[in-house]
Amino acid sequence: MDKIEKVRTFLNSRNPELKIIVLEEDTSTSYLAAQALGTEVGQIAKSILFKTKNDDYLLIVSAGDVKIDNKAVKELVGSRVRMANAEEVEQVTGFSIGGVCPFALKQEVPVFLDESLRRYDVVYAAAGTSNTALPISFEELCRITGGQPCQVSLIA
Repeated sequence: MDKIEKVRTFLNSRNPELKIIVLEEDTSTSYLAAQALGTEVGQIAKSILFKTKNDDYLLIVSAGDVKIDNKAVKELVGSRVRMANAEEVEQVTGFSIGGVCPFALKQEVPVFLDESLRRYDVVYAAAGTSNTALPISFEELCRITGGQPCQVSLIA
């Protein structure tokens, strides 16, 4: 099963109303995704995998126009963190950087959803590849990921 089908299967089991958008354009960065979708960069829900000093992983999803505050993440999880490298991202999530979504993950990891996404009625998460997007509300994203709302962003 390819990555988009894996995500589609996951979504159908949680909310069949959710539909993946497949684009011709590259959507691997928040800026490119916003351009391709005709939205604000902040509406792009970027999913970033972090690794703690204890070799635990966590996924933080935030608005595309904010920076993650590492100090706030440390307070949230009780450990210093670093961004996972490309190999770790693929190994843990099953997706390549630029297509990481916060659901249908290869390994179960805690998901934290930054409050910066609440500004929008609809945000766009990647859906497994660097040319897909999933329009979804913050509340629905919390529900289908089991993610915990948090505040770890700095306005860029």
